[in-house]
Amino acid sequence: MSEYVWCHGPTCHENRTQDRIRGSKGSKVLRTRKIQVNPNWQRGMYSYFCSNQCYNEFANKYVEQVIAIAPRREPLETPVEVEKEECEGWNGNTYIQTRIREREV
Repeated sequence: MSEYVWCHGPTCHENRTQDRIRGSKGSKVLRTRKIQVNPNWQRGMYSYFCSNQCYNEFANKYVEQVIAIAPRREPLETPVEVEKEECEGWNGNTYIQTRIREREV
């Protein structure tokens, strides 16, 4: 596998920064950034995108295709227990504190 991958941001090559300028005089271009592959990092967005902007542009452009991979047809649920406890604040006033804990199934 290559030591680098190209940023997947759809407009990464249009951002006007000096590190993207490539080519010789008269034929200069703005090029997508290279991202170093580091096997010690966990796989995540920074393995494929050079910035949050590039990630967000990709996500906004391809959200329907990504959701089509694993569409959600029903909601997810987590069983919980709700405990309400009356507490006294630092100034002597009482208030209700709600604690939500996962219920063991």
